[in-house]
Parts: sequence; structure tokens; C-alpha cells
Amino acid sequence: MDRQQMFQIVAGELSLKVSQVKTSVELMEEGNTIPFIARYRKERTGELDEEQLREIEERFQYLSQLNKRKEEIIRLIDDQGKLTDELKQKIDQSTRLQELEDLYLPYRPKRKTRASIAKEKGLEPLAKQLLRLTDEQEIEETASEYINEELGVETAEMALQGAMDILAEELSEDAEIRKWVREYTWKTGLLVSKAKDPEQRSVYEMYYDYSEPVHKMPSHRVLAVNRGEREEILKVKITVEEEPILRRLEKWFPSRPHTFLKQAAQDSYKRLIAPSIEREVHAAMTEQAEEQAIHIFAENLRHLLLQPPIPGKMVLGVDPAYRTGCKLAVVDDTGKLLHVDVIYPTPPQNKIGESKQKVLDLLAQYPIEIVAIGNGTASRETESFIAGVIKEANRPIHYVIVNEAGASVYSASKLAKEEFPDLDAARRSAVSIARRLQDPLAELVKIDPKSVGVGQYQHDVSQKKLSESLTNVVESAVNYVGVDVNTASPALLQYVSGVSASVAKNIVKRREDVGRFKSRDELKEVPRLGAKTYEQCIGFLRINEGGNPLDKTPIHPESYSVVKQLLTLLGMTADQIGTEECNQRLRQLNVEETAQKCNCGVPTLRDIIEALLRPGRDPREELPAPLLRSDVLKIEDLHVGMHLQGTVRNVVDFGAFVDIGLKNDGLVHISKMSEKFVKNPMDVVTVGDIVDVWVINVDVERERVGLSMLPVKQESLA
Repeated sequence: MDRQQMFQIVAGELSLKVSQVKTSVELMEEGNTIPFIARYRKERTGELDEEQLREIEERFQYLSQLNKRKEEIIRLIDDQGKLTDELKQKIDQSTRLQELEDLYLPYRPKRKTRASIAKEKGLEPLAKQLLRLTDEQEIEETASEYINEELGVETAEMALQGAMDILAEELSEDAEIRKWVREYTWKTGLLVSKAKDPEQRSVYEMYYDYSEPVHKMPSHRVLAVNRGEREEILKVKITVEEEPILRRLEKWFPSRPHTFLKQAAQDSYKRLIAPSIEREVHAAMTEQAEEQAIHIFAENLRHLLLQPPIPGKMVLGVDPAYRTGCKLAVVDDTGKLLHVDVIYPTPPQNKIGESKQKVLDLLAQYPIEIVAIGNGTASRETESFIAGVIKEANRPIHYVIVNEAGASVYSASKLAKEEFPDLDAARRSAVSIARRLQDPLAELVKIDPKSVGVGQYQHDVSQKKLSESLTNVVESAVNYVGVDVNTASPALLQYVSGVSASVAKNIVKRREDVGRFKSRDELKEVPRLGAKTYEQCIGFLRINEGGNPLDKTPIHPESYSVVKQLLTLLGMTADQIGTEECNQRLRQLNVEETAQKCNCGVPTLRDIIEALLRPGRDPREELPAPLLRSDVLKIEDLHVGMHLQGTVRNVVDFGAFVDIGLKNDGLVHISKMSEKFVKNPMDVVTVGDIVDVWVINVDVERERVGLSMLPVKQESLA
């Protein structure tokens, strides 16, 4: 298949125009990044978004690899002298790797099989005769002609068995048969799990005697069963009704099958086809489940990264602990570390009075407005302590429980050691907790995305695919928000479109050596930041206090001339950008007519107008701010029907975990999210959402709380 055919296939699969696919692939091959193409090449792609571009990239790469495999298979079969025009055409027309491998299966080199041994004994002609003969007595007489003790064929029965082995293997290697059985197993099969030891207690007890249709089984249950099997607690198999399959296999024979052919068909299915197809179907279930789990993780991560910052606030970060004490870090409104300390308000020390005085002294010394408390070990005891202390401060102070997942990973990292060489890991963790409240994106990019705690069965999926997906999400989020080049860390800068880790360090070094960047043009002086890198990254880098007001917008310098024309048409100057008069004139524009006058595309002009209306805007500001608290909640305080507000911490296949101020998050099951049927919890909530919930059950012993997003009066609380 040539490139044009590949473009057509991808376009058909993704419901796009062939020209969109072709242009997108060409732009990628020219070295353009996906964030850059999505933002600054809308006219050429027909305004495809990042998700569509990544789908094009992934599918085109798949087809390219498929093409290479086709060439290899054609060569291998041709080397055997068995390539026919019909087979070559089937190979050329394949669009799936599985379909291609099915076609190659009969020609694949094998270890010794029962069929190959039978062929060595000269029984292949008998196998062909079995397809032609119909009278069973005649078949047995014919088989006796193949008795050859020197070759190990001592009886007619042995000859017949060898011939049936040959037919069973040929039948099992028929591509159409395999495709039909695979599809039938997918549509009608059941995944069945049993306990290896029914008396053993484990987290997999619901799967000790369990079955569910293959094609309906949700990803979290597939991955749970897989883990149970891997830990040798469960035995798992896929069952299917065999009779329809055997009837379909018997149709493969050229005439009405006699007893021997029926036996060959049954042997072919049970010994060769069924085990192979079961593995393939189970693998397909796992792949689908992994894709869903990775998708959920990626969506959760994106929403976590895009949590609104709390700028302009001095924060006290608290990393709770028992024996080693709670580490404190005061950071100013720019994230600069001002003070570190440690207190011991929790067991076993219980130095409550001394700890209280230390915190009050800090609140008196610094204009702290918010306390950020990590949600790890001793979090709720620390929360109770802090809630009591801030009541004694003679000004309003709130606290927030911050998801500290990954903070310990960061604090022990090389990056953290470079940032704070004089601090131990625990104190670095307190700084990270404070900063991730001020600007979640800037802090979370320093942590391996797999460590941020918003996944589902993340250790049970392909780590390579997970890592690629999460890296794409971080890159997308960073470029969506934009980066202040004068404050960003190398960890943040390296996710900017086109910027490598070494270029990110060079940007920071140049900033430290020469001083703040005053214009985007100055970035051309950064070592190794060449013309192509500049083109890719510059629209995503902001200079908030430079000489050109356009440098703090997402408008690309290549469009500055368009802005100049636009302002001339409006009768405005660059200094008037952001004023009410300028905004009013921008809103009154006819975009289509103005695009023609400015000689630019409508999508680009639309983006320019949006940027000029709100220069320096942070898109995260439109999201709900974190939920601030001033008092503590205990599980004993809860009662069924109680109405609370909480923050969505994690979204999974079966619901959402909501932080309502307790040690453990409460669960809103998918069935309690809406009066309407909910197929996917992400259709209703996302990580970071502030939601109203009602308590529907409380298990004090296990510290579990069931929540509903439906008012309790609409619930059945039997």
C-alpha cells in the first residue's frame, strides 16, 4: 500500500478528509510538534485538535510498520516458492497486523508438530484422499495402503491419525476460519475465573466464582482478574459454546464430512485453534482494558495539572508525619523558600504546646494566608492540630488538604537536590506541597507523571504506552497554559514545544547570567536554540514585563505583522491593547472580512482576537479554585443524609473518589452520579471539580464512606 492509500485509510477510520491527514503527516515529518501544529497551523489542517493529530500520528505509524511487515512476509513466502498472485493480493489488502499474521501462519517456520511428523511419514497424499473419499470402509482400506513399518506407520489407524493431524493443522491455519472463530469468541465468549484455593482470604474474593461476557467486561475488572491470575490466586479461562464453531469448521471441507473429517475438525479446534484464540482474545481484552486505564489516567492527569493556581499568596506547607515530626516550609508569593522548621504535634512525641507556639510565631512573623497540608501519613491528626491553631490567629487563615502523591519522589530526586542542596528530603517535600498549591502545573512537572496518584491499575498496564501517553498530556497542558520564560524552571521549560532538556537549561543559565529576557527575540541568543526550535516554542513562551505587549500573549511572532494591520484597521495602538475601547472594537469586527483585509486565515485571526481581548490571561483561572477549610471533620461526625462539599481526587471506571475532609476519600459509585444512565464517570466529573455530595453509608470500622451526587431524598437508603 502506498502513502496515498494510507492517507485514505486513516481518513476513513477517523472520519477526516484525506487532505487533512496528508497535510498533518507532512507537517509532522517536517519536524513540527503536535502542540505547534494544533495551535499555529489550523488553516493547513482544517483546525484539527491535538487529540485528532495524535490519532493520525499513531495510526499512520501503525500502517507504516504494517507495510514493512508485509514486505518482509512477501519476501519470506516468496523465498519458499509458495507466493501466488492471490496470496500477494490478500497480503497487500490487509489493514490489521492480526489479519496479516493469520495469512502468514501456514508459511511460518515451525518446530516439529504432529502434522509435520505425519508428512515425513508420507501421509500427506492420504490426507488429500480423505477430503475426496466419502465411504468410510473405502477410507480404511485406502489407509492400509500407507502402512510402512520402516517409517513408523504400523497400522491403518496410525495412518488415518496422521492424515487427520495434517488436516487439523491445515484447518487451524486457515485465515478466514481463524478470523471467524476469533470474532465469535469475542461476541459470545465468557471470561470465567475460579479460586485456586477457595478458603484463602484475598482482595479477589468477588472473582472466586465469577463469569462475565468477554465483550462487556469493563477494564477495571479485566485488569483485576489479570492481577489475581498473575498472583496465582485465580484460574482464568475463556469459555464458548463449541457446537456452532464445529459446524462452521466442518464447512471448510469440500464435501459433506464423514466421521474422520469430523474428528479432524474437533481436534483442530480443541488442540490448535481454541488455545490460540483464547490467548488472542484475552490479550485483546487486556489491550483494550489497558488503553482505557491509560486514557483514564491521562484525563485525570490533565485535569490535575490544570488545577487553578492560587497566585499572590504566601503559603505554609506542612508535610505530616508521626515519629519524625511535621516538616514546615514557608514560601512567598513567588514560591521562594523563606523558612523551614519541624514540629511534633502527633504521637509518639505529642509536643502539642511547643508545636502550637512555633506555628503561631510563624503566622505572626509572615503574612501567611493559607496552610497547605499533605494528605499522607498523619494528615488528619495534623489537620486537626492546624485547624485548632489557626482559630487562635487574630486574622482569617484557611487550610487546604493537598494531594501529596509524588512529593517524596520529587524530594529525593536529583532535581530537588539541585534546587535545595542544604535541605533534607522531608523538608523539600514540604516546599513541594506548598508550591503545588500556588502553581500545580509548575510543581507537578518536576515529578514522574506515573507518581501523581490519579491512576487506576497503573502498574498493570504497558509502562511504555503509559509513559508516552502521560508525557503527551504534560506537554499538552504546559503548552496550553504557556510558560513565563523569566520564572520557569528547566523542568517546566523542557515540556514546551520543541524545547529539549539541554535547551531548557541553557534558557535558565542565560537568564541567570544576563538577566531577565525583555523580548522574545532575545531567546534567539540562547545556545542550541536554533531557528526551528524558536519557531516551535516561541508562541508558548511568555514575557510578561517586556517591551512588546504581544510577547505576553499566545500570538506567534510570525503573526505580529497581522496584529499591526489589525490595530491600524481599528485605529488603535499596541499600548491600547487590553483597554475597554480596544476590546469593544475587537468584539464588533466581522472576522471573515477582516481576515481577508489582513491576508490571514479566519482561525488565526480568531485566535489573535481572543488573545488581544485578554492579554496575559491564564486559562486555568476559569476553573473552580481549591476548596478552603477552616475546621476539621471526623468520620464520627457523619450521618446518612448529611450534605457536604468535596473535591474530586480521582476518577475511575466505576465512579469517583471525593475528598470531603476525612482521612480516606469517599466513593461516589457511578450509579449515584446522576438520575440518568452514566456510561463513563468522566462524562460527569473530572479531577479537581468541587461537588455537592450526600452521605449514603458510613463504615466507621473500615473507615469507608459511600457518597451520592443525588440529594438523599431521591435515594433509596434501605
